[in-house]
Amino acid sequence: MSAFIEARSLWQAYGEQTVLENLNLSVAEGEFCTLVGASGCGKSTFLRLLLGQEKPSRGQLLLDGRPLVAEPDASRGVVFQRYSVFPHLSVLDNVTLGLELPRSPLLGRLFGGARREAREQAAAMLARVGLGHALDKYPAQLSGGMQQRLAIAQALVMKPRVLLLDEPFGALDPGIRKDMHALLLELWQETRLTVFMVTHDLSEGFSLGTRLMVFDKVRHDPQAPNAFGARITYDIPLNAGRRTARDLADALPAEIGAALLPAVAHSPGVLP
Repeated sequence: MSAFIEARSLWQAYGEQTVLENLNLSVAEGEFCTLVGASGCGKSTFLRLLLGQEKPSRGQLLLDGRPLVAEPDASRGVVFQRYSVFPHLSVLDNVTLGLELPRSPLLGRLFGGARREAREQAAAMLARVGLGHALDKYPAQLSGGMQQRLAIAQALVMKPRVLLLDEPFGALDPGIRKDMHALLLELWQETRLTVFMVTHDLSEGFSLGTRLMVFDKVRHDPQAPNAFGARITYDIPLNAGRRTARDLADALPAEIGAALLPAVAHSPGVLP
């Protein structure tokens, strides 16, 4: 398959601190990539580069063979761990606003038939994520899981080609997280978006993604701890047939593989 998103010799540094170094990656459209690794190893930085919030220090980041637009646009939706919703707007208005702003940037709202159409589209998306009963509620009246469903609806109503998720379920209780996993997989299977999801939950990374990417530093200098950055050290396909838990664990360094083995064994498509 041809590359939909491609990183070529990508570097990102802030002054003397190198966060990413010589990162190379090729992702086909429709893949679900989960990004794992220690805190501070560049996963969220890479997500910000994909979103267009930041520009690479060196190298190229391409979308469909062309340089990625240097500002966030409708082609890329994003969901953060902290709910990115507007507290003063109702659930329905939160999602409608995303449809109104691009079409009416000066007033920020539509009128007449155009507004009715936008509200119908927003209501349909909210029903899809299980919030059809809460259109008139405000975010403060919603549980954490419901607020995250609202944030997902905000992102998906724009029909992006790429969905970026930065620890989206980290603040949720285990039972609610399981429900959100099922919802996310169902929506991804329907839309075939290209997804990049940062997670610190290794079991989540294995069970949701079609590729698991481990970010880590390969070079260290005790005298200059900020001199070297991280890159993708392991890129593990998770959808290439049924694999054993031992196969997956063995693909990683010993200390990581041993820790992952119990979680991997209970992931879909993986044999114990």
